[in-house]
Amino acid sequence: MGSGRSIVALAFALLGAAACRTNDSAAIQGVIDQYARAVDTANPAVVSQVWSNSPDITFIEPLGNLRGPARVKDFYTRVIGGTFTDRNLTIGNVSIHVAGDTAWSEFDWDFTAKLKSNGSPVENRGSETQVYRREPAGWRIVHVHYSAAPAR
Repeated sequence: MGSGRSIVALAFALLGAAACRTNDSAAIQGVIDQYARAVDTANPAVVSQVWSNSPDITFIEPLGNLRGPARVKDFYTRVIGGTFTDRNLTIGNVSIHVAGDTAWSEFDWDFTAKLKSNGSPVENRGSETQVYRREPAGWRIVHVHYSAAPAR
């Protein structure tokens, strides 16, 4: 009889762990959705909702390697917001992996916009990896590395 209870307890523990991973994956998908909104709006308040405020955050992008919240926010406002209008980041083929209080995702992206300087259309696509940390306020991005797709 004790063995049967142990099996039932183990089954409930496994179901609980699976439900946690599902909830974590859904929360991280929400962060990814907000990340796209941060690019679309170039709004520092939205950026703060998805990125950790830790000084050790990093962002590797084609123009360089950024470290710390101030540099990341500057990228959104000065580079994204200062260079483009009508921004739209579309994300697809998302894969999310959770390991305790750390998680990562990979996805493909398409970015369309217009240059502020002359209204010319811009279209880029690529792949991205994001790393997250569970913080008291929820999952936050601590590292991004993105690359543009090779020219066709």
